[in-house]
Amino acid sequence: MTKNPTLRIRDLKGLGPRSEEMFALVGIRTVEKFLATDPYVLYAKLKPVVPGLNVVAIYALIGAQENRHWLEVKRELRGEILLRLDMMGLTSKKPSRRK
Repeated sequence: MTKNPTLRIRDLKGLGPRSEEMFALVGIRTVEKFLATDPYVLYAKLKPVVPGLNVVAIYALIGAQENRHWLEVKRELRGEILLRLDMMGLTSKKPSRRK
């Protein structure tokens, strides 16, 4: 992604004003800082401060950094992403419905 001083976080693919608000909670206020931050580290910082944050957020973070739609990221990298989140202790385990 090229440097553009007028580019805002909300201008990145898949992000918007709410993303800017969430990122500001953890000190990310510029596109440059967002692009320089590991998306998994950012997700880990956001998870405790953003109620209801779910795995779609990591797809969107990666997508925005790579200028790709989050669904494309999910389709291509879901297993790898979920494994890394699990290794970081960031996946929510739902109880099994088996009897």
